[in-house]
Amino acid sequence: MISHTEFLTLLAQALGKAGRIEEGMAAVAEAMELATQTGEGHFRAEARRVKGELLLQTQSEGREVAAEACFQEALAIARQQSAKLWELRAATSLAPLWQKQGKQEEARALLGEIYGWFTEGFDTADMKDAKALLENLSQLSN
Repeated sequence: MISHTEFLTLLAQALGKAGRIEEGMAAVAEAMELATQTGEGHFRAEARRVKGELLLQTQSEGREVAAEACFQEALAIARQQSAKLWELRAATSLAPLWQKQGKQEEARALLGEIYGWFTEGFDTADMKDAKALLENLSQLSN
């Protein structure tokens, strides 16, 4: 059964993909508030990551700095929870931002380390996305 926090986070992500950024931001804010109120923490890292992705779609000043902070927070939460999938997703969101900032080697190192932990699931969308990004980053480093 899907939790309310998980539903709101998925809704925020879908709204972002539909270009409805303000509504997505409202949904993810509600998800994060609900997680705080209820102590439901299993989806906190993903909610932070989704917020970062939504921030990158805005035109606000400082959006990249704010998004990076969200991705870093998502990484920290995922590591604290030993939630490798959420950590992979956060790194997959952070790496292109770092690449854009000229931090290709840092992005490759971060994503490569996390990707290397996995021993299965390579046919999933998350793993395929991470692998493609890692290959791109590796080509740029050579």
